[in-house]
Amino acid sequence: MVNKVILLGNLGKDPLVRHTESGMTVATFSIATTENYKDRDGNRQKRTEWHNLVLWNRLAEIAEEYLKKGSLIYVEGRLTSRSYETQDGSTRYITEVVVNNMQMMPRTSGVSVPLPPEDQAPQSRTSDTHMPEQKSTTKPESINNNDENPDDDLPF
Repeated sequence: MVNKVILLGNLGKDPLVRHTESGMTVATFSIATTENYKDRDGNRQKRTEWHNLVLWNRLAEIAEEYLKKGSLIYVEGRLTSRSYETQDGSTRYITEVVVNNMQMMPRTSGVSVPLPPEDQAPQSRTSDTHMPEQKSTTKPESINNNDENPDDDLPF
């Protein structure tokens, strides 16, 4: 089975960085991706999707140091879902991308991904789930935080 997500988008807010009781660093933030298409009448339309991201350990530290609202990033990771209880006792469900590879994209790359208005940005949510320590490189331009077997994403 394959569980792989690839996204290119803009940060909606600065990363929220926390430290677990065991000393692990976790960063959470959302990015926006925008799809351009023509509707049935031939009118140009834009659809923006928001994606909740979770980064652990060195990737979280790099995000804290280098990423800001509006930053354009490319990420690879896996989709996870979890539930949590709100203060009023209701159960909420959230889907997140646990990032294992990140590239910060330069603004002059010719790639333009418009950031939606701030009032459309979702609220940041944090993950209290414990994730295993992941390996990473310290090169900020291309960070691979994949501690799993690199052949695991092959479809056979």
